[in-house]
Amino acid sequence: MSDRILGGTGIVLSLFFIWQATLIEISPFSDVVGPSAFPIIIGVVLGLSSLYFLVKPDVGPEWPAPARLFEIVMAVAVMVLYAELLPVLGFIIATALASSYLTWRLGTRPLQSVLVGVLTSGGIYLVFRVILGLSLARGPFGF
Repeated sequence: MSDRILGGTGIVLSLFFIWQATLIEISPFSDVVGPSAFPIIIGVVLGLSSLYFLVKPDVGPEWPAPARLFEIVMAVAVMVLYAELLPVLGFIIATALASSYLTWRLGTRPLQSVLVGVLTSGGIYLVFRVILGLSLARGPFGF
């Protein structure tokens, strides 16, 4: 039953996503494909994946143990908190904190997690801001 609920929810979400993608205004400077093509592709893939869960549900799904379920909920909470704190703390600090926590929960030692978080944040900043010149959320220190 849980697979069918997931599949139905996914199909509703994919239809909403595709509908919202069709409402994206086309700029006179956009390319031939247009800005809504990629979101529509994502919506179609989500819809097809969800349809699989409706058509072929698992007979006896195994739910994770309560401790593992708590880890999943905490990971989702960290991602929501990341999205909320991104404009406040800026890209570098928010990304370093989120990736440090997530790598720690995946099994690395705390010091390694902090190092990985800082290097991940710095590496992404280097590629997207410095090399590609894209704009990222600025923090309280101006970067």
